[in-house]
Amino acid sequence: MNSPWPQRGLYAITPDDTDTLRLVARVETVLVAGAQWLQYRNKAANPHLRREQALALLPICRRHGVPLIVNDDWRLAAQIGADGAHLGEDDGELAAARAAMGDRALIGASCYDRFDLARAAAATGASYIAFGAFFASPTKPNARRATPELLQQSAILRLPRVAIGGITPDNARSLVAAGADLLAVISGVFDAPDPAAAVRAYLSCFDEARSEEFPNE
Repeated sequence: MNSPWPQRGLYAITPDDTDTLRLVARVETVLVAGAQWLQYRNKAANPHLRREQALALLPICRRHGVPLIVNDDWRLAAQIGADGAHLGEDDGELAAARAAMGDRALIGASCYDRFDLARAAAATGASYIAFGAFFASPTKPNARRATPELLQQSAILRLPRVAIGGITPDNARSLVAAGADLLAVISGVFDAPDPAAAVRAYLSCFDEARSEEFPNE
């Protein structure tokens, strides 16, 4: 992926919060603490609120140098000038999103527990591929389960690999070791007693992995 954005770190995903001012404040805390990417996701919001909230988050992301990625809706992402969109299997054709948003857009694909979906996404212009859930998730309790082997297998696709689903600072290390470039988290950050501390705890998993890989640095 030829991108100006960091390809390793914490990928924060917003919670379902209908209070836009509160959501903005919560996101600001997380970005200040060091989250590298932000995905706007609000399954409970109507189209008007989704647009309002996405627009409110855009200048915050710009100020912190963090890409704003819109979940499910590449048309909304294109309309507001967001940096990208994340598409699930029912969110339309990735190739259409790429054609509309251009080469520089970050377009991610949910690949769940399937390598064949990741390979197809890579072939149609995905910027990154996401697997999960790896662990039990309060956001999607019935989500399909992925294995760390998928992260290893998909290295041949040469795209950033995102891990999602029930990830905590304690279990994240195994995923980073298996090849996860970004850890996508909702409740583990936004529902934490101290979201900023939670961000730092997730980021430490990458520092520890690098220390193990290059022990003399």
